[in-house]
Formats: sequence, C-alpha cells, structure tokens
Amino acid sequence: MPDEQLFLRSKAIIEPLVDRFYGWFHTVAPVQAAMNLAFLQVPMLESYLQSPQVHVAASSNPELRGGFFVNIPEEASSQVAELLDEIKRERAGMLRFAEAIAEGQELLRTNATGYDLTPLYPKLPPELGGLVELAYDTDNQAALRFIEPLVYQSPVYMEDRQSVQLSLEPGVERPFILSTPRLPSPDVLELKIPFRHPGLEELFRTRVRPTTLGHLREALGLDDAQAAQLSGLLAPEPSLAPDRHIEAGGRIRYLGHACLLLQTPGGAVLTDPFISADGDADDRYTLDDLPDFIDLVLITHGHQDHIVLETLLQLRGRVGTVVVPRSSRGNLEDPSIGLYLKHLGFPVLEADDYDEFPFPGGKVVATPFLGEHCDLDIRSKSTYWVDLAGRSAFVGADSSGIDPALYRYVRRHLGTADYAFLGMECDGAPLTWLYQALLTKPVTKKMSSSRKLSGSNAEQAAAIMTELGAGEAYVYAMGEEPWLGHVMATTYNEDTYQIKQIEEFMTWCADHGIKSGHLYGQQEWRW
Repeated sequence: MPDEQLFLRSKAIIEPLVDRFYGWFHTVAPVQAAMNLAFLQVPMLESYLQSPQVHVAASSNPELRGGFFVNIPEEASSQVAELLDEIKRERAGMLRFAEAIAEGQELLRTNATGYDLTPLYPKLPPELGGLVELAYDTDNQAALRFIEPLVYQSPVYMEDRQSVQLSLEPGVERPFILSTPRLPSPDVLELKIPFRHPGLEELFRTRVRPTTLGHLREALGLDDAQAAQLSGLLAPEPSLAPDRHIEAGGRIRYLGHACLLLQTPGGAVLTDPFISADGDADDRYTLDDLPDFIDLVLITHGHQDHIVLETLLQLRGRVGTVVVPRSSRGNLEDPSIGLYLKHLGFPVLEADDYDEFPFPGGKVVATPFLGEHCDLDIRSKSTYWVDLAGRSAFVGADSSGIDPALYRYVRRHLGTADYAFLGMECDGAPLTWLYQALLTKPVTKKMSSSRKLSGSNAEQAAAIMTELGAGEAYVYAMGEEPWLGHVMATTYNEDTYQIKQIEEFMTWCADHGIKSGHLYGQQEWRW
C-alpha cells in the first residue's frame, strides 16, 4: 500500500564501503586512505589473484584469524580482478599521492639535518604542493605536517569511492573488515551514494518514526528493483524495547565491547557505539534498546572497533552531538576524527582534556588517555568522566596504567568515581598490524612486536583503581562477543593470557573490597 506507514526492521544492517572495502577511519580520511589503498589493499588484492586458494584456506584457519587474507571463493576471482583494475584506473591520483608521501618522507630523512627546511619545498613531489608544511620538533626530527582540511577539499578525497550495502543481519560471522572487499550479492541492496547522503538519515530514523516506502524511495533515489528490495527491510510495526527510557534515577547499560549507555530521565550518553542489530537475540542489548534521542555520543579513539560506521550511520539524525578527542592537527598517524565525522554529516565537538559537556541530568568531562597506540604520537584519544543522577562513572576505554600517577590527577580534579570501566586487552596486535600502510620506513618484526595495541594488565589495572579510588570496577569484553567477529577477529579461551590477567585483577579487587566484573552480554546498573 503506497501510504502504509513502515518501520525499519530490527535486523537491518548497513555496511559502508570504500572501493568495496569496509569503510573505517583510515580508509576514509584522505591521507591515510590513500596510503592504505596503495600500500595495503592493492598489494593484498594482487597477492590474492596470484594464489586465491591460499587466501581462502588461510581465512578459514583459526590460527591465522585477523590476518590479511581475502576471503572470496576462487570462482569469484574474476570480480576481484575487475575491482583491482578499476582501482588502478580510477584511483591513479590517490595511488600517486601515497607514493608522493613516501617520497616526501624520504626527502626529509635524507636532507633535513637540522638546518633551514625552505630549500626542500621545491623538491617536494608536486602532489603535495599546498597540502603540507615541513617542520622540526625540538630534537631536530623533521616531519610532514598535513593541512588536513585542505586535503579533504583536494582531488585526493573522492566521495564517489563510497557506497553502502543494506541487508538483514545474516546470523553468521561476516568476513574480516580489514581484508575482504564486499562483492555484489542478490541478497544485498547496494546503493552508490556517499555516507553523508541525507537519505540514509531518513532511512534509519524509521527505527523510531515510521514513513512510507514511497518517501524512502524518493529520499534515496531508488529505481523499481531497489525499492522492491528495500521493502524487505521494512515492517508495519516497530521493534523498539518498551523500557528504552527511564522515568527516575539513573541507569547504565552495557551494550557490548566498549559501548555503554548512560541515562537520566531527560538525557542519554552513548560511548563508542558498536551495537548488535539482532533484535531476536535475548542475550544482549541491541539497537532496539536505545532511547529515541541520544544527547551525546562519546568517541574515545579512532581504532576500527571504537568508531564503527555501521552503528554510527544508523544513529545519525538521532544524536545531538558527537564528542571526539582533538587530534594533533596534521600528523600522518593522527588524522582528525572531527573532520572525518563532519564530512560524513555528523554534528561534532572536539574535546581537549577537562573540557565539559552538559546534558540533561548530568555532564561529561573529557579526561586523559594513556598509551595503547604502539607508542605513536597519536593525541586524538580521550577517556571520559560522566556525572549523572548523583553518581559518576569513569569510562576508561583502552587507556593503560603504565603511569598510574595520571589517574591520581584525575581524582584530584574530579573526585572519586562510583564505577570504573576499563579495557584489559593487554597483549594486543603489533604496530604493523594496524599501521603498516603508514610506515614508509620498514621496521623489524622484533621492533613491531615490542610496540603493541595493548591496554592494562592486572597490575596496571589495579594501579588505576588504587589511584582513582573507584568503588566498583568492570572490565569490557575484549571482542569475545561472537556478533562482532567481523571487526575484532579475536579468539580467547580460559587459558588465554588476557583472560588470566582479568581473573588476577578481579581477585585483587575482591581482596581490596572492590566489587568487580568481567562484562559480557546484558549488564545493567540502576539507582
């Protein structure tokens, strides 16, 4: 019926794609996207085409989970070859820009010896002209500083790389997002539109407010076949949870990984949204459990499991402000999260340490984040302190306890938290796993393995709690939830080092009279 009011089905999901690879921060932000395309994705596709069967076999090997293997059957290799040819043809400018960055870095390594950098500007590759500044630090180490807002306005940033795939949650693990491009499928509605397209906001708003298929068809620019596919994602009744709002007091809910929903009767704050869309699941909170409006979304840092577009795009239009940590403004390894999200259509405020952000019934304070980024100079990372309904929570994300004195300063400034939420992935992936495309000078395996994406171990988590003085401590699930395996690609068992460290930390908490828990599935705190 043309005028029938319809809602988005609970299980509707979106996969944001960039040249058919899953879109995340470092494949969308233009400088980092160019380098990932040139130095990671193109070589990976070339490797696959040389030996498809090796990639497929490696993708199904549990020992190699999270490796950079393309999990596409050999019989579809011709489509991969077409994709590679298209990238080399249509993205030649991006590929050349990445090469220019590597050449610029080598120019500095060879010629920047502490003297005037002015003579080096004419020697820079022309692709970098007007987009970089050459600068020393106080130890006379030279680097390129990218003028990132200009790069977004340059030909390097191409929205025609972006598209989306819409479908229903399949109930099985999707291919690993960092390695496997998404090919067309008859079960998937594919739209060649940018992530900021207003039609996506209209579509996902129908989780809470119905509209007609005709309206969505017009908003998204669909043809007859696409509209018919979209109709399969819609339903006449909403799937929203009746207890998604509260009438008094305060409430914190754990939605999985590092995602917390903190609520008062008049306000809501959501941290690092990465939320299941499987409304039929009774062992977790899902998108159906979110309030109709979220005042603040807090992003702690830019890793692919903390700033997740497949969730964020479903929330655009229902969010007042996305609070993100301010970057160092131009470092290759530290792109601006704020610029990234603004170009995707989100309302954004950038936070420095101790900036405050009020919401109805409480306030958020940005607090320092220590470590976890392989010792790279990445400053776009923040923990948060949330006051709500007379209680306070420290949202620690993956911040490390390598220098616990930092948390003493937090306590002096803000008092004692009632709850502390901590990450304990204490044996994380090495430097080259996530950042290899940005490293224009090779590093040894030994060096890479010494610099990991690690949060706190038991001793460091205990030191954080000692300094914070918080009354309760909770450790996030570390990718253990099966529904997020396509992003995390991690495997733990009871003998895994990280799990043992969590058990040791919880024993320490019990010995010191601190209530603690290892989060998994549905968790709620109510007062």
